[in-house]
Amino acid sequence: MVNQILKAPDGPPSDVEGIKERSNYLRGTLKEVMLDRISAGIPEDDNRLMKHHGSYLQDDRDLRNERAKQKLEPAYQFMLRVRLPGGVASPDQWLVMDELADKYGNGTLKLTTRETFQMHGILKWNMKSTIQGIHNALMDTIAACGDVNRNVMCSSNPYQSEIHAEVYEWSKKLSNDLLPRTRAYHEIWLDEEKVAGTPDMEEIEPMYGPLYLPRKFKIGIAVPPGNDIDVFSQDLAFIAIVEDGKLIGFNVAIGGGMGMSHGDTATYPQLAKVIGFCKPEQLYDIAEKTITIQRDYGNRSVRKNARFKYTVDRLGLENVKAELEHRLGWSLDEAKPYHFDHNGDRYGWVKGIKGKWHFTLFIEGGRIADFNDYKLKTGLREIAKVHTGDFHLTGNQNVIIANVSTQKKKEIIELIEQYGLTDGEHYSALRRSSMACVAFPTCGLAMAEAERYLPSLITKIDTIVEENGLRDKEITIRMTGCPNGCARHALGEIGFIGKAPGKYNMYLGAAHDGSRLSKMYLENIGEEKILSELNVLLSRYAKEREDGEHFGDFVIRAEIIKATTDGTNFHD
Repeated sequence: MVNQILKAPDGPPSDVEGIKERSNYLRGTLKEVMLDRISAGIPEDDNRLMKHHGSYLQDDRDLRNERAKQKLEPAYQFMLRVRLPGGVASPDQWLVMDELADKYGNGTLKLTTRETFQMHGILKWNMKSTIQGIHNALMDTIAACGDVNRNVMCSSNPYQSEIHAEVYEWSKKLSNDLLPRTRAYHEIWLDEEKVAGTPDMEEIEPMYGPLYLPRKFKIGIAVPPGNDIDVFSQDLAFIAIVEDGKLIGFNVAIGGGMGMSHGDTATYPQLAKVIGFCKPEQLYDIAEKTITIQRDYGNRSVRKNARFKYTVDRLGLENVKAELEHRLGWSLDEAKPYHFDHNGDRYGWVKGIKGKWHFTLFIEGGRIADFNDYKLKTGLREIAKVHTGDFHLTGNQNVIIANVSTQKKKEIIELIEQYGLTDGEHYSALRRSSMACVAFPTCGLAMAEAERYLPSLITKIDTIVEENGLRDKEITIRMTGCPNGCARHALGEIGFIGKAPGKYNMYLGAAHDGSRLSKMYLENIGEEKILSELNVLLSRYAKEREDGEHFGDFVIRAEIIKATTDGTNFHD
């Protein structure tokens, strides 16, 4: 029963709401248009629906002008994202993704900031075969994008493998249980026959309803002291509470999200806020009821203000908590103490439980490819052929070769050395703490480079780092090509958001443990200004920092930047 005190914003529904309403539960005309070989693209209405199937239509922006001159349509291609709860993949699944990337994609894999695989460069007529190949490897792409709950993240902490294993099972259960119920995906991509006499809407989508959610919804589970998934960036966050080596439950936090729009102060990144504690078996009930609150009260008129963070801020945290407890029929317990000390990965070999080993490999920009002098993709393929454990994709775009037996460790070490695979030890801590979104050439929203540019920028910043004796000092640095927040820019101690080709807004002051947002320091600057500013800032940090003080804390204490105490004052 919808609470009459709370209400959704007034206003006509956005065009996307109409597309979903007319779609017959995400079917649209996708089945027909994917068979059309006249164009490599698809109509925009179907592209909106395609997101719920795990894909976006893109084009190669490097080729746009030349193709336009030749009066050719854009170089259309699809991005495809796998649903991979907790980022765990078997060696066989890794090999399938490796093969599909070569056969149907652009020969590379992108490890996303939500712990999953992303493929680029898939042509329309190869999409069905690609999805079927993924399905045959016991994976899927359902709800990897779109106005639904997306890939559920969980900590990839190899130091606490016994807790990770338990948390992973909860992330997998949440991901599976919160899937859309429509059979559209199976009919369009897997040739499932449509059953005659379609059930009514409650039977098809008992939780989402016919319009699904106003915008995407993200869930993550973190295991302190590591906040490697940036848990406060999630719409719904669970923080594992461990006592005497056992998982007793989770603190619950709501209302996080990273996206915003340039020049629109009504949009902002926000951190989730802790509202209580629950037992493990209560996770699904909380997730389902939270999603229905967003379904009922989220903004379906203005998509820029449709994320759950805006619903929480508009209605009030305590009101949303009260509504959640009303729908649950019971109250959350008081939140329990916890502590995070970092939001990065820990590289190299670590021994876990049951005599198993874990090797965290640094993947710059999350791109799995063979480069001229670095056969990363080939090396990981050869490891997958002999590995008997699994792979954990991390929230920082890296990969853990996990659960390696003592017997297999020597063989894997030999392959790591043969292909020069690295934990990043010879890189600066700044580079190992970096993250970038895809941006150009495939992302249609990108205003500036990110993945292709950040490595070269860091090389120049490293000169400053070395000169100031900061080579081993971890400073999180994030870059996105637009303000959508795919690389969680607002949680970088140094953050860059693309504004125009070669121009970025520069942000400072986020917390090293992911518990505080950054604030804009300079607007619309290029590389020369970026380097000159960092030369001054890093020099001051090297000379003036206190023992154990992180860069994000230093710039606030030194009054270089004001602290962002809440997303609502991000622009102040």
